Amino acid sequence: MTDPKSIFITGASSGIGAALAENYAGPGVMLYLTGRDRLRLDEISARCQTKGARVQALQLDVRDAGACEAAIAEANRNSGLDLVIANAGISGGTGKSGESAAQTREIMEINVTGVMNSVLPAIEIFRQNGGGQIAIVSSLASFKGLPSAPAYCASKAAVRAWGEGLRGSLKQDNIRLSVITPGFVISRITDANKFPMPFLMTGEKAAGIIARGLKRNRPRIAFPLPMYLAVLVFSWLPLWMTEFVSDRLPKKQ
Repeated sequence: MTDPKSIFITGASSGIGAALAENYAGPGVMLYLTGRDRLRLDEISARCQTKGARVQALQLDVRDAGACEAAIAEANRNSGLDLVIANAGISGGTGKSGESAAQTREIMEINVTGVMNSVLPAIEIFRQNGGGQIAIVSSLASFKGLPSAPAYCASKAAVRAWGEGLRGSLKQDNIRLSVITPGFVISRITDANKFPMPFLMTGEKAAGIIARGLKRNRPRIAFPLPMYLAVLVFSWLPLWMTEFVSDRLPKKQ
């Protein structure tokens, strides 16, 4: 498959989104980068432009369905989108009480509704275009609910299951869909973790793995492999056993 030349990325102002923007940046590439922080968006846009890409930075809240639909439609009119990456997401679980009621609602709104607000317009556009590619960023945390971040795990499980189901139904429309389930990647989310994070990797390395997986049209892009395998085994264990282990895992501070 050829490399995408017109790419729309949500949550592109930091973490995996920013790393993917820089990974794809180059001559002949048009990037539409969205996020809520204008200053960080401008910084990553400037870095991508120095690599030869054309960039349009859009201050966008993915909870606004109308704004998402309009932004994706305009990007497609301007340069015919090849790839839409639904990456925007947040975590919570801070403090001894875990995720507050407000955090729980915000996590679901951004991580689930926000992903739907990005993916559903992309599906309709790619149907009209005769094809395209969609990537949904989930997490290895999607395979098991953890007491330190139940809403985060649930939100990532929801979009993983939804994306993997959509993949099969979209084949007839020549739309490729991959679900990305990363482990710990250096970002604003992991910066809040005050406990050891196994196999923690840079955004640059993660973006390279994701881009290669998307080029091969892999259904699930899960990494790092040792942690993925460990998570799968953990998810298969009886609930009483996983509770015994998870009760002893480090808590978010």
